[in-house]
Amino acid sequence: MKAVIFDMDGVIVDTEPYNMRRVYEYVHSLRPEARIEDMYQNAGRVKEDVWTRIASIIGKGKGWEETRADYEKNWKPNHPFAIPYKEIFRKDTITILKWARECGMNTAVASSTSYEKVKEILTEVEVTPYLDLIISGEFFEKSKPDPAIYLKTAELLGVKPEECIAIEDSTAGITAAKCAGMTVIALKDERFGFDRSLADDVIETLGDFIQHIQIFINK
Repeated sequence: MKAVIFDMDGVIVDTEPYNMRRVYEYVHSLRPEARIEDMYQNAGRVKEDVWTRIASIIGKGKGWEETRADYEKNWKPNHPFAIPYKEIFRKDTITILKWARECGMNTAVASSTSYEKVKEILTEVEVTPYLDLIISGEFFEKSKPDPAIYLKTAELLGVKPEECIAIEDSTAGITAAKCAGMTVIALKDERFGFDRSLADDVIETLGDFIQHIQIFINK
């Protein structure tokens, strides 16, 4: 194995509950019968996919861009909401990144979140010095579960997809990495009904990763 590639939301930082709750409150204000569970399928996807689904749930006949613009311009300014990234940062990320470097592996983050937001979050939690590459789903026509982001990440790292280990949590992310031909380690999360059946292994916490991957590689 020559590279370790992380998803960000839900893996490095446990942002999913915050992101879903914030958007859900907006959706609920327009469609009171909407459920928080309706947000679960948005995990791991780029903004167009997320907001297309949200526009559909709201059912006001607006497209995804108009819906998102309404959220950004009219809802968010009147409903301040700060995500405590340092508090929800999984510190075992640094341990894994240092281990990977010691093993001569490349390191990367492949996230569906916008590039500037990914950089902002990773800088705040002080992960960027340990990364060779940061890549965002906004650069691709198709988002996870399409494998394009993982195939490009491997290409830019100068390795083959089968030489990469991807750490994911969502159904979309696991599917994307697996379809790219990578070894996929799924971080277990029972809150959102994610399907982990395609993953090569499942870990309870990031702290379990190194032990699991060493056993897995040596099988």
